[in-house]
Amino acid sequence: MLILVVSVLAAVNAVNNRLAPGFYVPVCVTTAVLLVVIARLSGLTADDLGLGRASARRGLRWGLILVVAVVTVYLAVLAMPFTRDVFQDQRAADLTVGELLYRVLVRVPLGTVLLEEIAFRGVLWAMLERRWGHIWATALSSVLFGLWHVLPSRGLTRANAAFEALFGTGPAGVALSVVTGVVGTALAGVLLCELRRRSESLIPPMALHYAVNSTGYALGWAAGRWWA
Repeated sequence: MLILVVSVLAAVNAVNNRLAPGFYVPVCVTTAVLLVVIARLSGLTADDLGLGRASARRGLRWGLILVVAVVTVYLAVLAMPFTRDVFQDQRAADLTVGELLYRVLVRVPLGTVLLEEIAFRGVLWAMLERRWGHIWATALSSVLFGLWHVLPSRGLTRANAAFEALFGTGPAGVALSVVTGVVGTALAGVLLCELRRRSESLIPPMALHYAVNSTGYALGWAAGRWWA
């Protein structure tokens, strides 16, 4: 079942980034449901996946604290001129208001966050933890989470001013930006796994993931218009 889950994710990564990016949200939602079905068929329970009712209240408390913390840090970064370039990102700045709302309210929560948290902190983590314990589960699922971002990271130097200034736009710079993106998301995966393990719920990593991505889009959109 573990090999099946990894194979499904590899195929979906190609579909979302190369073959049919326009169907991103329905593909992500369908895949998330499929992965949960596979996990349940393999004998994992809702509690094993971080989806149990018993831990939901604790997860909601953690999630609220994490969202407030992310927004506070982001606003502080945006307020300082020497760190503001982080938000100069064409992927956000070029959006219309309608596109921004779609990203923040639909694409990020129902696409990115739902699939990635269920896949990497839910199903994969639980399958790996059952076999080899939580340390290996965190390490392996985080490495896979980093590799999941190889294709999306290829455009970082063209879209983000900070990455362009740091790496340039040549082939070597693009390669370094991809490595940086993969390593960075793998390390983020470790943090998200720990939140999931300590809270016994997927709600905290989902809340943190959503806050980071959606607030980033919103502030990147604002920075592109008011602090360009």
